Amino acid sequence: MITETDQGIRAIDELLGRYNDVLDEQDWERWPDLFATECSYTVHTLDNLRRGLPLAYMYDDNRARVLDRVKFITEVWAGTIEPYRTRHVTQRTRAIRLDADRWNVRANFQVSYTENDTLSGLLAAGYYEDVIDLSAGEAHFVDRSVRLDSMPARYLVYPL
Repeated sequence: MITETDQGIRAIDELLGRYNDVLDEQDWERWPDLFATECSYTVHTLDNLRRGLPLAYMYDDNRARVLDRVKFITEVWAGTIEPYRTRHVTQRTRAIRLDADRWNVRANFQVSYTENDTLSGLLAAGYYEDVIDLSAGEAHFVDRSVRLDSMPARYLVYPL
């Protein structure tokens, strides 16, 4: 018998997998679809957070800014940046139900990158601290907070 909790965990894991696929395939037009209508996406180093510094690598505090990020990648920066491919490895470590539709989820990640078909390297490692909503019949990020263990190995163009 599949419980409601099992169904919620399955939907969360499917969202985490879709997220990795969208980024690794650079399917930027689908990235905003993974987020709820009211959402945020931020990237901070743990050092900055511990020191109380508000500095962020990315700070998209609403859906319009999430959509702007796609526009910057596909239109503004196109042809002006050194492109790279990514490979995301994610492992969910916690899922706590907050209410009937929302979950707090933590997942560790490592992202490797490859430029110009050279050797791959580690771009970033850390964890995601998410609030995920399941009310729309499909899981969506309400808040995706990326917590980096250290500075990335190169400048960030694409979301982590």
